Amino acid sequence: MLAVAEAAVAKTVVDRVPQDTGTAFTVDVGQLVCWTKVTGASGDATIHHVWFHGDTQVDDTELHVGGSPWRTWSRKTIPADWTGAWHVEVRDAAGTVLKRIDFRVGS
Repeated sequence: MLAVAEAAVAKTVVDRVPQDTGTAFTVDVGQLVCWTKVTGASGDATIHHVWFHGDTQVDDTELHVGGSPWRTWSRKTIPADWTGAWHVEVRDAAGTVLKRIDFRVGS
């Protein structure tokens, strides 16, 4: 059964490790990464990173999971005027939310 062992929102990923993680980012951040470490995959599987600005879904990225544990990430461009509350839901292929990560952009 798929599970999220670790997850973070970060400014970038270097050598499969998230860098500059946090829950609050400046309006000029430009781009953020949702990094996820998944366990419990048997064979090929997929997860989704579903990005929300407020309560509005703004992106849904399907990601391949090739083993256990498996690290993967998605990137999202953050327009400077899209301030406020954001979150990313990590979902399995059936749409079940495995993890939610909340963060803010700007004030």
